[in-house]
Amino acid sequence: MGFTDTQDLLHQCQRLRKALGEDAPLGAADWARTLLATEIVFVSDLAGSGVEWSTTTGRDDAATIRMLRMIQRKLARTVSPYYGKRPSE
Repeated sequence: MGFTDTQDLLHQCQRLRKALGEDAPLGAADWARTLLATEIVFVSDLAGSGVEWSTTTGRDDAATIRMLRMIQRKLARTVSPYYGKRPSE
């Protein structure tokens, strides 16, 4: 996902969450990290909520995937340099 280790992931997620909450600008690598982490948390049974998504979040799978697809489309140009690559600056 472009984080150096677990501690970096936790630190960077706090930073990214704060930036998103404040509508602060993010660079392409940060958008790629944020999108990838979101995708993993949503769909992965190994590293995320996976099949328990609606139970753990109270959000409907179908509605969430529609929202995720919308976000993917909006970010496509921004994150395209990182397709198949590690998002790092």
